[in-house]
Amino acid sequence: MDFVGKRKIFYILSAVILLVCIGFAINGLHFSIEFTGGTTMTMRFNQSVSQADLTSEMASLGHGEAQVTKEATGQGGTSSGSTFFVRTATLKDQVQDSATGATVTEQKTIEEALIAKFGPIDSFDTSSFSSEAAKSITNKAVIAVVFSSLAIMLYIAWAFRKMKHAFRLGVCAIVAMIHDAIVCIGVYAIVGTFFGVEVDTMFITAILTVVGYSVTDTIVVYDRIRENSLKHPGLPLATNINNSILETIARSINTSMTVVFVLLALYLIGGSSIHNFVLVLLVGIIIGTYSSIFIASPLLIEWETGKLGRVLQRLNPRRALAKG
Repeated sequence: MDFVGKRKIFYILSAVILLVCIGFAINGLHFSIEFTGGTTMTMRFNQSVSQADLTSEMASLGHGEAQVTKEATGQGGTSSGSTFFVRTATLKDQVQDSATGATVTEQKTIEEALIAKFGPIDSFDTSSFSSEAAKSITNKAVIAVVFSSLAIMLYIAWAFRKMKHAFRLGVCAIVAMIHDAIVCIGVYAIVGTFFGVEVDTMFITAILTVVGYSVTDTIVVYDRIRENSLKHPGLPLATNINNSILETIARSINTSMTVVFVLLALYLIGGSSIHNFVLVLLVGIIIGTYSSIFIASPLLIEWETGKLGRVLQRLNPRRALAKG
């Protein structure tokens, strides 16, 4: 099969997927308090309570911004009770009790008000993140992604230094890696749009894991390209790349499928706390295998033939102004 000859089809497919993912990522990502700061409360009532009533009561307590989610029966609740996950702005450490005038925590005030309104609460757990801590986590996440990308690019350039234009391999691997990360983020945004799933630190961990897997799979193909280029130096690069893809595609797919089966088992029988993490890994493994074969390697041909440079020149706004 001539995968290289059909590379434009894969470029168009990737472009469509990326546009959809970016479109959802712009408005569909919901960040947890680990990134925005705030307080979350998990409360389990003895009796049945409606989501609308709890939202209204939180608003009357000064938290109209509260996001109230009712958990399904069986996730810590009883058949007659109700369990809710509530997210609000950061609760105050000290507020004045309207009845006694004493200084208490806002958490205590809310808990007492909810008991008075709805009856006994089996459990009331809270977790808070300051805006400073959230900002620090966000900055560290960005630094981790940028640093790992640069390190990977330099390592690939060094590992394949005997090849002509070894640095290009590193750059193309990073392009494929970014492609995979955007798709994972987009899928997560789609899930967030329809199911309210939030981005947390586990999501960042999953993205970094996908990045590592994507590059590992790409290196397998690159290594075969290097071998074929040394064995058949007279053949065009496109031919060597296509032969390398044909020789490694079965191994790449088989390796990926073994990982996918394990992840599917984790998703189906694992706890709900790891579902979102496993979902990102599932998408990342599949799209990482695809990009290693149909994106990272064919891009080397575009660079070698100069087509990539011409495309970048057309996209250069300064060049466009000079022509105008």
